[in-house]
Amino acid sequence: MEFFGYRKLIAYVKACEVRRKVYRLIKNFPKEEQFALCDQLRRAAVSITSNIAEGMTRYSNKDKTHFLEISFGSLMEVMSQLEVAYDEKYINEDDFNNMETLIAETARVLSGLQNSFNSSTDNKLSTIN
Repeated sequence: MEFFGYRKLIAYVKACEVRRKVYRLIKNFPKEEQFALCDQLRRAAVSITSNIAEGMTRYSNKDKTHFLEISFGSLMEVMSQLEVAYDEKYINEDDFNNMETLIAETARVLSGLQNSFNSSTDNKLSTIN
């Protein structure tokens, strides 16, 4: 359905991948982190995709950009929390490096999408065919 066009955005697809991988990683965290770091990671990861979806339903480019900014902030929050997880040895170096690479890719695509709304009056979006 056309209501769900955000699903075709590369930024959304990448953000979903971040969210899925975060959920997989936190399954191995110690029990004492289930209501602390795990909960924060879950919320931040879900916020990335939620704000992309919500932003794409807005009519003005200013509103779209606002929600994409929130999404970007949540993405950086996930990165910061993964740094804590790595420092505390909850995730290994390979997992951390893989997530860092994925988050950097997602950030670039998300920034590009945001810039498209800042610099153009038409709504040409980067999508997956």
